[in-house]
Amino acid sequence: MSDFLLLDGALLRLVDPRLLRATSYGHFTSMQVRDGQVDGLDLHFERLDRSTREVFGRPLPEDRVRADLRAALDQAGSGDLSIRVNVFADDELHLLTRVGLPVAPGTQPLRLLAYQHERAVPHLKHTGTFDLTYYARAAKQAGYDDAVFHTATGELSEASIWNICFARGPHLVFPAAPTLPGIRQQVLQRGLESFDTSPIPLADLPTYDAAYLTNSIDPALPVASITTAAGTTTYAPHPPSATTITKTYASLPAQPI
Repeated sequence: MSDFLLLDGALLRLVDPRLLRATSYGHFTSMQVRDGQVDGLDLHFERLDRSTREVFGRPLPEDRVRADLRAALDQAGSGDLSIRVNVFADDELHLLTRVGLPVAPGTQPLRLLAYQHERAVPHLKHTGTFDLTYYARAAKQAGYDDAVFHTATGELSEASIWNICFARGPHLVFPAAPTLPGIRQQVLQRGLESFDTSPIPLADLPTYDAAYLTNSIDPALPVASITTAAGTTTYAPHPPSATTITKTYASLPAQPI
């Protein structure tokens, strides 16, 4: 007998049961493609190779990933896409590429609710994302837009699907607590003349002028407020830091697939 899948009791004939491994043990990267180009594409290749070596004990050559990305563009017939590349393995290494419509960045600053939570092996963009969805959903049920996390010692780290950074004047500060080094965050840091990576205690949140969320979709989505057990810190629009971020991204051209 070979493996098979049932959905609500009905046999799924067109889904390979091996694909369940892509969600149970593996890692991934997500990217927005515009005109066949991706911000920080070299960083995506580096992440996939580094993570594959750690998780599966073997390399993932850039050429293999690029070939699958080009196949996705050819199949879609468009250079504007959302792409997620999952890496999983049985006896062989597999890439599962999910392709969808492009997603526009958000426009409304978000209200965040803080939770004490530290992800397992946070430096990996792994498939164990139940906790992220759980806390994001809990925050929304409590009337907020999303969750942001802090360590047991009260240092802010990251949000559910975002990195976060703070501004003092035009200068950006990134949390020193363990986080996933997001591709967009790395792109931003690559282009900044200077930045700091420092512990950000919850008690220090009111000392910053602004906060921004970054991920593959949103280069710098402003944070409207962060609510902790001690109260709520609100942030107004902050032109000095917004200008720094805009100029930085403008200096970093996207890379063709």
